Amino acid sequence: MNIQDELVRLRHSLHQEPELGLTLPRTQEKLLAALDGLPLEISTGEALSSVTAVLRGGRPGPTVLLRADMDALPIQERATVPYRSKIDGRMHACGHDLHMAMLVGAAHQLSVSRDNLAGDVVFMFQPGEEGYEGARLMIEEGVLQSSGCHPIAAYGMHVFATAVPTGLFLTKGGPILAAADTFQVTVRGRGGHGSAPHRALDPIQVGCEIVSQLQTYVTRSFDVFDPVVVTVGQFHGGTADNVIPDDARFDATIRSFSAETRAQVKEGVVRLARGIAEAHGLTAECSFGIDYPVTVNDEAEAEFAAETVREVLGAERYVAMAQPATGSEDFSFVLNEVPGTFLVLGACPAGQDPVGAPANHSAEAAFDDGVLSDGATLLAALATRRLAAASAVPAGELSELTG
Repeated sequence: MNIQDELVRLRHSLHQEPELGLTLPRTQEKLLAALDGLPLEISTGEALSSVTAVLRGGRPGPTVLLRADMDALPIQERATVPYRSKIDGRMHACGHDLHMAMLVGAAHQLSVSRDNLAGDVVFMFQPGEEGYEGARLMIEEGVLQSSGCHPIAAYGMHVFATAVPTGLFLTKGGPILAAADTFQVTVRGRGGHGSAPHRALDPIQVGCEIVSQLQTYVTRSFDVFDPVVVTVGQFHGGTADNVIPDDARFDATIRSFSAETRAQVKEGVVRLARGIAEAHGLTAECSFGIDYPVTVNDEAEAEFAAETVREVLGAERYVAMAQPATGSEDFSFVLNEVPGTFLVLGACPAGQDPVGAPANHSAEAAFDDGVLSDGATLLAALATRRLAAASAVPAGELSELTG
């Protein structure tokens, strides 16, 4: 088969029927069909619609894990593509449809050369990346033990619709993506008539003060070289223009790049919110929701991934990432357990300037299908070469396996 054409068809089919969260029956069904006939040991999740596939190599050796995320976003698609989403209010706006197609492609490529593969490969198809901790749940259900041997390395990849030139791979050692914590505050006061605020305890005014002071707290408490970002995305309070409500609530996302800073900011924002509320005679109830750790690449694995890109696809296809991005990823849960690397792949559609193209999570986000075969090839090469290095496969045989 023409692998590129097959991967494009699969990607378009996945794109047209996006599913959210942890329960993705149609997506799971399509992946199982795409893997059918390959020499894989396949299992599915219990708490989520995951797919785990194990390829046994023809030679003894360790295990390497490759991962793709599966879920879409609650966004109404405005991208003008012929295969646009058929489901109102849902869209693969983050490129997870490409990730799945590339991992299926890697499974096909590695299956062809399995007799010479020096170990086993685990293909981890994971739901619930967009705020549901799907990777953590798959780890709890045993994905890291699925081959019978804990992986020696794990690799994941993410396409970018903007900022990165098409076909270019980036990564770096150390932190590559931020930790993400959801911070929720409910300010409780005493309602009253809008004409007489002095007889009430206004939670909206105090909530707004907390929101404003969070920004001052961040800029005056943290080193710019170990940064923190706090963004309030929701603020709710009141029912009418002349009514002071009893309470008001806001939700924020907090991004950080080290465990120490993460702990400090989580303690600090609670202290600040409660202190400001108390100063005005109100109270602030604070809580944290689902959170993702910092995504930290192993230094040696990051260099290995860079070398693999240069040797398999060409030196011009790799650029070292200058600094981490403030997005977050639950592949971080995997990298907390297994040394590995997360890579970025530019996938801005042809004819668009990456600088101004709609970004991931935009209703107009679009991605170039042309990166699919190279993404699949790189994933397969990472697994092949890492297993070969661990098993000391001769260089001549390695070049035959990786092309």
